Amino acid sequence: MKAHRAAILRFADDRSAVYEEDGLLVVGPDAQGHPVVRAVGPYRELIDRYPGVVVTHHPGRILAPGFVDLHIHCPQTDVIGSPAEGLLPWLENYTFPHESRFHDGDYAAEVAGFFLDELLRHGVTTALAFATSHPASVDALFAQARQRQMRFITGKVLQDRFSPDGVRDQTEQSLIDTEDLIRRWHGVDRLGYAITPRFAPTSTPAQLRGAGELAARYPEVWVQSHVAENKAEIAWARELFPESRSYLGTYADFGLMRERAIYAHCIHFDDDDRALMRETGAAAAVSPTSNLFLGSGFFDYEGADRVGYRYGLASDVGGGTSFSPFHTMLAAYYVGREGQTKPGLSLSPQQLWWQHTAGAALALGLGGVAGAPAIGNLQPGSEADFVLLNPKATPLLARKTAQARNLDELLFALIVLGDDRLIEQTFVAGQGALTRA
Repeated sequence: MKAHRAAILRFADDRSAVYEEDGLLVVGPDAQGHPVVRAVGPYRELIDRYPGVVVTHHPGRILAPGFVDLHIHCPQTDVIGSPAEGLLPWLENYTFPHESRFHDGDYAAEVAGFFLDELLRHGVTTALAFATSHPASVDALFAQARQRQMRFITGKVLQDRFSPDGVRDQTEQSLIDTEDLIRRWHGVDRLGYAITPRFAPTSTPAQLRGAGELAARYPEVWVQSHVAENKAEIAWARELFPESRSYLGTYADFGLMRERAIYAHCIHFDDDDRALMRETGAAAAVSPTSNLFLGSGFFDYEGADRVGYRYGLASDVGGGTSFSPFHTMLAAYYVGREGQTKPGLSLSPQQLWWQHTAGAALALGLGGVAGAPAIGNLQPGSEADFVLLNPKATPLLARKTAQARNLDELLFALIVLGDDRLIEQTFVAGQGALTRA
């Protein structure tokens, strides 16, 4: 066993933050030999229970759960920051041409390695990611994530129509490839598979039907796609699937709405859509930097909480503008202030941080319920993924955090002023995966 002494941030079941100014985090193997949090709490109360344990002291630092990114595109790493008029032109002019290169396994592996290291550099220890339509891109991502011992979920993109040569797949083969990848990768170490229609318009009914059949055959895997992001996209989906009640309803009609189904954006919903999310157990990946960058709209927090369905935060790189969870949380704060059913909603710093850690874990079904491993928190039994934060990482941060009078002021200063420099170390499975020089 190993132990770390620092200030510690974690979350209670009611989403509130628990903060120990002088805390101890004890990490050791569980009954299966997997590194987990064995104990956490005040240093003075715990230290005598673990005589002889090696304690690493981190004065002036904060230990916090590793961040969970609910929606990100590995192949769009090099598309980030590309100008476009909106979602559909951005896909046509930048995303699809770049993704066509991922048929090359060596190229896919190089990008995957950089992508995963960038996640770790920003303190992200779990991600649900898109690959491309090429099986080689999935193999590369899983292999690289396995080397880093990350909890990582991805899948081959399904898109058999309205897509250019180089990324368009063939209906029957795409489903064969998906099942083969599920059998080869799902459940290997800390890896999980996600059945991944790009979005309903770029899949034929036959491909969506086949995806739904796979989702029923393999209930333990995830489903991920996009929905209700952009009004032009919604109009297109309604033209293509006129028998569905709504764009979201299209996915339900093909058996793709269930627990472990994560839909990115979910901006332009009505209450029937929100109720469908709640009743099926699906969750939303809220992507504020992407939505602001592409002018797509604002996620309705008030509507989601009123009807009661799950959500968490996501970077959505490369439509999203940063890998940084701090940038994402700050953008979510802006969204909470604008475009809401009740204008002026103020998302608290604790709520913002929860959305990118424990809340995102619950959305994935990995919040420690129903026998699933717990991520996104630092409670006993949680997987040992955490970050070490330096609240004095920059002169301005040092000046501002020194004046914090309470936890909300401290967390908000970190959210507003923070970036990758805040992450001094990232620990994956209890081991240091990244240390800032």
